[in-house]
Amino acid sequence: MPLPKGACRHHSRQERFMARVLAAVLAGGLCTVVPALPAFAQDTETTESQAPALLIADNVFVDGEDTLVATGNVEALQGDYRLTATKITYDRVGNLLTIDGPIRVEDPENGVLILADQAEVDQGFMNGLIRGARMVIDQQLQLAAVEARRVDGRYTQLSRVSVSSCQVCGANEVPLWQIRASRVIHDQQERQLYLDDAQVRLLDVPVFWLPRLRLPDPTLDRARGFLFPTFTSSTLLGFGVKVPYFIPIGDSQDVTLAPHLTTKSKSLEARYRRAFRYGKLTMTGAISGDDFRDDGLRGYLFAEGTFRLPRNYTLKFTTQSVSDPAYLNDYNITSADRLVNTLEVGRVARDRRISFGLESYYTLRDYEENATQPGVIATFHTDRRFLWDRVPGEFRLAAEATGLQRDSTLDVDGPDADAEVDGRDSWRLSVEGSWQNRWTFGPGLRLGAAGNLFLDHYVTDQDAAVPNQISRATPGAAVELRWPLMRVEADGARSLLEPVAQIGWVGGSRGLNANEESTRVEFDEANLLSLSRYPAADRREHGTTYAAGLRWLHEARAGWTAALTLGRIWQDDIDPAFSRSSGLDSLESDWLIAGRFTNPMGMTLAARGLLDEQNRFTKAEARAGWSNARMDLGASYVLLTIDPDEGRNRATSEWTFDSRYEVTRNWETTTEIRYDLVDRRLDRVGLGLQYRNECIQVGLGATRTFASSTNLEPSTDIDLTVALSGFGVDGSAKEYRRTCR
Repeated sequence: MPLPKGACRHHSRQERFMARVLAAVLAGGLCTVVPALPAFAQDTETTESQAPALLIADNVFVDGEDTLVATGNVEALQGDYRLTATKITYDRVGNLLTIDGPIRVEDPENGVLILADQAEVDQGFMNGLIRGARMVIDQQLQLAAVEARRVDGRYTQLSRVSVSSCQVCGANEVPLWQIRASRVIHDQQERQLYLDDAQVRLLDVPVFWLPRLRLPDPTLDRARGFLFPTFTSSTLLGFGVKVPYFIPIGDSQDVTLAPHLTTKSKSLEARYRRAFRYGKLTMTGAISGDDFRDDGLRGYLFAEGTFRLPRNYTLKFTTQSVSDPAYLNDYNITSADRLVNTLEVGRVARDRRISFGLESYYTLRDYEENATQPGVIATFHTDRRFLWDRVPGEFRLAAEATGLQRDSTLDVDGPDADAEVDGRDSWRLSVEGSWQNRWTFGPGLRLGAAGNLFLDHYVTDQDAAVPNQISRATPGAAVELRWPLMRVEADGARSLLEPVAQIGWVGGSRGLNANEESTRVEFDEANLLSLSRYPAADRREHGTTYAAGLRWLHEARAGWTAALTLGRIWQDDIDPAFSRSSGLDSLESDWLIAGRFTNPMGMTLAARGLLDEQNRFTKAEARAGWSNARMDLGASYVLLTIDPDEGRNRATSEWTFDSRYEVTRNWETTTEIRYDLVDRRLDRVGLGLQYRNECIQVGLGATRTFASSTNLEPSTDIDLTVALSGFGVDGSAKEYRRTCR
């Protein structure tokens, strides 16, 4: 037993033996005072085989033959455990430890700190009485009691207790909230707190009382019980409250049930999650009954999952269903106006890719009929590349098959708003073989060449204007030239300027097959140098096209980067399948302009648009943002011109603003604003305010959605959430703890 410098070292043999026994007893006690471990064995050899214990004191002496006393700065250590006191008396006959305080027991591994004035405990700290006890769990939850009893090395029973996670600085200051209880039992094995006669107080004012209350301690991540409620107010649903109840099922799955009662409806929301060894599954849903619609019980069910299959395959699926088209909007679940069910199995390797998918759509739009929408879509895609040492270039072989089925049996366009033939079913099989290679010559010029052969077979049913079967073989070739010019400046900044040009040719002419997959065309940087700008193979560009562009990139030593891309396409003949807003409906395409900018201060800017001959944008989008530790600001802009070919009879032009600002360390605000420039009115406004400190989190949110062509009823929704921090289900709030002066 080491002693401090200057302490008496002339102990008798009996004192040395008793000191070893006391150190062993304290070692066993430190192992069981917080974690429930086996009690200390009397055998000294068994104790010494465990982690070594250390007892330090100013004075150690034997009182009689069976009592050992350690006084003056007593400190007992074993591993990370530490006990400090002013005096420890050990009675070997009664196996009783009397500890005089102030007492401090630290258990860093389990995040528990115990402070006390005086304690009487048996060997191993399995049972005993602690007076003036204060327990701090995970540096968050504080339990102050008149006395505490230790029972069976597992339970700590506290009497006349105050429970809070609020910081109290002054002698007369009261916590923001506290729970007063006549008795609290802490089960350290289950990590639960059981409170009797619990009284919840705000600023020391009683607000409500519960005869029994169970709460998880802060070290428990998944605890069965009620979560903090959310108070809601809606112009459609009225005033209500939502009280979630969390049910863990083992270590890998759980269920959350959330009754939502309002003045006009009653709902039960549910979420099920399960983690598998090779995947995960999440299901959400709700059942509701209300008095503003005569549809009886209403509800929805969504599910999604991802699983790893043998041979590196991955399975992904989503499923969505709803009782009626208005339910999701009425209960503010999602703004989606179409539901989708998907199933995809695929694998990606270094030189090959394969995927198979099924999709099913269900429309919620009142001007669309589900019988005329693509009910089931099946897709299959595979491609592989080949590299041979004796043959230059790279060969690729790809195959794709798609099938689409509608419930309608009409072979012409019906009275609905859809311009497609109501009952058309179609299938397509496409095979593509290609070769490409690149060379470098002269002053860094890069020359590329590619050759393609497309084989397509189309089958169409229930369309009076389209042949039943069409087979086509289409050749294609392209030559491109790049000249990347790089400059490195004296300060380390780098700039890249790369002009590009391409001549492409695709043989044949447009077939009579229906356009099912290429009704929306996006002309952007990704397909500037491409033989076809159509998204799928049921449409191909034919004839000769010329493309030219310029790419510029700069990386400054100060950390900011900027990039700009310009491009344009020239065609021998106008392709009538290109819509007005595609930017490709004339011999000379619109100018493609795209740029981005970032800097170390957190500012980002990205924009893309198509500029026509009259210097007007036919399609544009932009996003600007600024982020730092206290603030996130964002603004987005979208412009889509009128285009009947894409089902857009009115232009779309709107701004969206969103922000998060940390006003102080504890206060935070959020905003969301969407403004329709065409109608010159607000479309949606959302405001949020959150206060958070070490012991409470209050969130208030308000959203106003105005009437529009897709939302006929304006609505206002208000949510209020109050959560007490310091419990396992609510997470840590230690970073918000105040410092007392």
